[in-house]
Amino acid sequence: MFELLQNLEQAAGRFSPILLIGVGIAAVLVGLFVWLGGLGLTRFLAGVVGAVTGAICGLFIIRRNIPSAVFLATVLTAVAVIFERIFFIILTVALALVVSFAIFAWPYLGIPQQLSATNRSSISAQRPAMSAGQTVEVVKAYFVSLHHELRQICSWMPPHNWVIIAALTATFFFIGFYSWRLVASLSCATVGAMLVFAGMVLLLLYKGSAPISAICSRASFYGGIFIAMTVSGTVGQLLLCRRAERRPTKRKKPDDNKEESEGTKQLWRTT
Repeated sequence: MFELLQNLEQAAGRFSPILLIGVGIAAVLVGLFVWLGGLGLTRFLAGVVGAVTGAICGLFIIRRNIPSAVFLATVLTAVAVIFERIFFIILTVALALVVSFAIFAWPYLGIPQQLSATNRSSISAQRPAMSAGQTVEVVKAYFVSLHHELRQICSWMPPHNWVIIAALTATFFFIGFYSWRLVASLSCATVGAMLVFAGMVLLLLYKGSAPISAICSRASFYGGIFIAMTVSGTVGQLLLCRRAERRPTKRKKPDDNKEESEGTKQLWRTT
């Protein structure tokens, strides 16, 4: 697995700079917004996450073409906006599944190879020779290989690991029904932290800094940073994104007040 990721890292030296820079900057900016204030705009965020998820599934996983990506993005956007609360519960369960799987699958990923200074300089010296379309096709091929690697890792994992993963995801599923704001803020903070990390990786790939190798070699350090970002983002959103409860107040019309005052005056005269 690590060898595949490092091969992708080396191939990224020839990727289209427009995609690396544009997608990287967009991911960092959107990630910071979602990480700090996603709970305040949950419906908008649900639509964005649904659209991005559908586009990724249609472009890289299911049919791997643009029409399927547009169709899945439209469908998942509508579903996410209509069923907002259920969508965030499902999103939190999916994130818990991904994070717990990554933790238990880490011993089966192999040993990351240390890139020498010569290799790093050669990566940075490579000029991007691919167009945007060629870059997407190469990334698709790496996604297919990554899918096969993950299936092999799943077959290696013992059954008790799957029991623990299922228990963790079920726990977050039931928490979502009793404390939806906690689940929504946790999912927003996690997605935001992921986007920030992904955007920084893309920008560093453009510079030829070998960020994937650095993350693999110091996984505990970067994992601690990710956990700290997730926790701080969750707490910050719970404190800052409090929604004011709208209580309908019945306003009196000016005519009603006028009639009420005239009625009291007449009553006072008769007495």
